[in-house]
Amino acid sequence: MLIKNRLIRDTILLTLMQLFLDTASLLLNVFITKQLGAEAIGILTLMGSFLGLAGILSNGNAFLCTSRLVSEEMGKTNSNPDKILTHGIKLCLMLSVSVSVILFVFAEPLSNKFFSGAKMETAIKFMPLALISGAVSACFKGYFNASRKASVSAVGDIIEFIIKSLVIIVMTLSATNPDENTVCRIMIAGIIAGNIFSLFYCLIVFVHSHEKCTGKCSLNFRKYISYAFPIMAGSILTSALSSTNDALIPMCLRQSGDSVNEALSRFGIFEAIVIPTLFFPSVVLCSMSGIIVSESARASASGNMDRIRSLTERLIRYTIIFAVFASAVLMKFGDTVGELLGGGELAGKMITIIAPVVPFIYMEIISEALIKGMGLQSFSSLNYLAEYAIRISVVLVFVPKFSFYGIVASYYASNVIGNCARLIKIMKHTGTPFRPFKIIAVPVIYAFLTMGAVELLTHLTGLDAERLPEIIIFVILWAIAYTGVFVGFSYGTPELKDRKLLCNINK
Repeated sequence: MLIKNRLIRDTILLTLMQLFLDTASLLLNVFITKQLGAEAIGILTLMGSFLGLAGILSNGNAFLCTSRLVSEEMGKTNSNPDKILTHGIKLCLMLSVSVSVILFVFAEPLSNKFFSGAKMETAIKFMPLALISGAVSACFKGYFNASRKASVSAVGDIIEFIIKSLVIIVMTLSATNPDENTVCRIMIAGIIAGNIFSLFYCLIVFVHSHEKCTGKCSLNFRKYISYAFPIMAGSILTSALSSTNDALIPMCLRQSGDSVNEALSRFGIFEAIVIPTLFFPSVVLCSMSGIIVSESARASASGNMDRIRSLTERLIRYTIIFAVFASAVLMKFGDTVGELLGGGELAGKMITIIAPVVPFIYMEIISEALIKGMGLQSFSSLNYLAEYAIRISVVLVFVPKFSFYGIVASYYASNVIGNCARLIKIMKHTGTPFRPFKIIAVPVIYAFLTMGAVELLTHLTGLDAERLPEIIIFVILWAIAYTGVFVGFSYGTPELKDRKLLCNINK
């Protein structure tokens, strides 16, 4: 019961913190778009994609590696998770220093190849400061997450974002006629400052709250590398494919007839307005994902398949219930949201069109956490490879012919196929039954029935739901009705009682 209460508390706290981060990030994108133009957001997105790839190469997704391997170490008797943290920091320093040297030496050719000749050598040469501090910080955050101190990692993320945002805002306001190089230096300066402050915070908390472990570590440094490598390889593969996809989109938009500025502007609107809006409701799922990795890793290490099956069944069902509602809201109000956020008609249209694939996107968050926690990294890597192969292929074929609608096609094809494969793998591995009518059809039916009921109510009361306050009221009433239907038809049923009994046994 204590563990359950702690997990609930951490989930609520992380959700609130992630809600703050997502809201602030979206507002920061809107600010940059208005101050520097949509083209600047396109440049920043490309720079962020490149930095993300460099970051993965320099730390191998240290947060996930450390979190999972420390969790497994804590699930064993007479263990020493501190040694796992030391291994992680040692490996990250080796990787980040090596990548930093390569970036510094080959800054000019990398700038010419990845950014189509844009003068960004200076920004690339400053990246090592961000990579090294970010790698070590990620190790500490993974350790805190595995130790069920997820709030420490979350506070570190908030400190990192606040410092980064302040630096970006101040430098943006003081910039006059910024070029590509200036825009990238603004971003790099913000990231460096945020990473350093976050690292200092994690070090301070670790020193003051840490209790020395006296047990024997089950992994030496060589074994740590062998266990971490599949996780690292999957993360590196995903980041490399994502960066390739991001780099290809502006190029293919130009082939469809757009100029360089138009291609970067449209790409910027898509990455800064459309994608954050689609992902914004998933804040609670993102908050849970790190906890799910740790809990499923602990259960897997102890061989508790009943616990894993119980987690899987509940997470899949409730994720789809939530995702269907979020998708329905975005389908109904996507046009208005896009206009309000400064993305114009294009952003609103894209949000509305892509909204039906949102349940598949949200399922990825939860299913990948379960897959990584259960140690199925090989499947995860192969599935990501297939998913991005589909996405990149569709981008190359359809974007030059159909412009932005080609991007929509790539999201539909890759997310539907990739996440159906994840769901099938999890169901088979855990032995969890799949009931399509109850899990998928019922939430869809309830969403549209309750929407119709609220539309009738608002029509009778004269509420048109065209302005922001009215839309908020409509969504709140809709959420209450949608939740109420599930509560009214679910609680007290024999199946729910059996599931509660199973959960109590597992505890």
